[in-house]
Amino acid sequence: MIKLHVLTNKAELKKEQLDNKIVIVLDILIATTSIVTALANGCLRVVPVRNYLEALSYKDIPEYSGYKFSGELNADTLAGFIQPTPLALLESGMSGQNLVYCTTNGTVALTDCKSAKEVYVGSLLNTQAIIDRMKLDDSENSILVVCSGSSDQFNIEDFYGAGFFVQSIVDSYPSNTFDLSDSAQASKIFHAGGSALELLNLSRVGKLLNDRAWNQEVEFAAQKNIYPVVPKLTTQGYVELSIA
Repeated sequence: MIKLHVLTNKAELKKEQLDNKIVIVLDILIATTSIVTALANGCLRVVPVRNYLEALSYKDIPEYSGYKFSGELNADTLAGFIQPTPLALLESGMSGQNLVYCTTNGTVALTDCKSAKEVYVGSLLNTQAIIDRMKLDDSENSILVVCSGSSDQFNIEDFYGAGFFVQSIVDSYPSNTFDLSDSAQASKIFHAGGSALELLNLSRVGKLLNDRAWNQEVEFAAQKNIYPVVPKLTTQGYVELSIA
């Protein structure tokens, strides 16, 4: 049986856990949802960076002179950067663009997972597309779903997203293919407890976005399987669409 495990926040990550693992990174509100959206709408490459200073350093590199820059720190958009939410990125125009992207949680989790065998960028928007790719690759490696969390703490939205992935994975394979850890089982049970929009709106970040009148961003992130795209972290450290 293939092991399927969920980490409830990025602080739980240990490098030895990543060896030969298939990893799916989630930051439902809002980093991985934004990356998926940008790439699904014509963005060519997303460079995830860990913090504002690292993002600024790219502005001094001639190779990145034509890139767009988007990011936040503790939910506040960085000065001179595009608001790092899906609809704001779409409004800025993503077709044919490259993007340097910096967030408090999601881009940190992505860079922390770079030593895994495969690293997928997941969201509610593209869950089934990733699962279909994993089936196509016919891998028997253990699967690790990594919730980015909020400042190294558990959050509702990522755990819900993990539960959707776990349920969708189980539904997509023959019975008894997977050995679910307790956290994977718990996320699946949690996912069954309410709708995506209901639970995202209950989350701390969901409430924060709604308080800023960004409720449309939450509604957008709550959609399921609207994009048939598979973004992967490359060995060079950026995210591109993976073509079968």
